[in-house]
Amino acid sequence: MQLYNTMTRSKQTFTPAVEGRVNMYVCGITAYDYCHIGHARSAVVFDVMVRYLRSKGLEVRFARNFTDVDDKIIKRAQQENSTSEAVAEKYIAAFYEDMDRLGILRADLEPRATGYIQEMVQLAKHLIDTGYAYATPS
Repeated sequence: MQLYNTMTRSKQTFTPAVEGRVNMYVCGITAYDYCHIGHARSAVVFDVMVRYLRSKGLEVRFARNFTDVDDKIIKRAQQENSTSEAVAEKYIAAFYEDMDRLGILRADLEPRATGYIQEMVQLAKHLIDTGYAYATPS
């Protein structure tokens, strides 16, 4: 399989880092609205890749996250007179319905941002402490 490497701006033959195994991650939706064609495109592309790699005998572990805490979710919750949690659940459920209609496989791992807040804060602090990021007044 040939993949386009944006760093080298060239096509490269895909070779697993660990023979026989592939770990794949794709950013999932921010759960504040219904899916659009861009979400569907991403899901279809990665679904095809996962299926292809598995058909070639590779063990594929596929992760797709859900951003379930975000300013847009909070704003939508206010508009809908609801909670952020309820809004995220509503649009994640709608995402699954849409993907099921498209015949898209579920990811093996589907972490939610709310399950990793402490880790994100620690990472941001580490990046600031090492000079790879900076804090803003807001």
